[in-house]
Amino acid sequence: MIRRGLAIALLIITALLLQSTVFAQLRLLGVRPELLYLVTIVVAFQEGPAEGSVVGFLSGLAQDLLLNEPKGILALTLTLLGYAVGMLRPFIVSPSPLVPTILAAAGTVGGVVFYVVVSFLLGNFSAGARFALQVALLTGAYNAVLTPIAFPLLRRVLEGSRPRRVVRF
Repeated sequence: MIRRGLAIALLIITALLLQSTVFAQLRLLGVRPELLYLVTIVVAFQEGPAEGSVVGFLSGLAQDLLLNEPKGILALTLTLLGYAVGMLRPFIVSPSPLVPTILAAAGTVGGVVFYVVVSFLLGNFSAGARFALQVALLTGAYNAVLTPIAFPLLRRVLEGSRPRRVVRF
């Protein structure tokens, strides 16, 4: 159990550091990838809604505390995103490698739109709806491009940290 928690904490910290340093400079059409969205989606897809929502909350809280933004909006967004993707897990039976890519793109777009709506309702977002939709679609495309690289790595870390089941008779 401790091994699992350390592995997930390492995933969150690594994604947060990469997003705030390396990928902050690598902008594609003016947007950067949201690695914490990607980590939350992959964990929820692999492990289910409970672990997906916990990882989403911790990821969002870590980024909220790191950045100078209102606290809790991203934590709420990623918690709900992790839960929603985890709830879809039993209904996805296709072994196609495109499924995680499509799920990452759609989840990122939905998460960014939800974040913008909540920010707007709280008075923290003043840009137009067209700009917000453009950012959401481009961020989803960027995460979709990164998914074939990140998904196997994250899956390997998650499977390697899973507790071994011992059956004694």
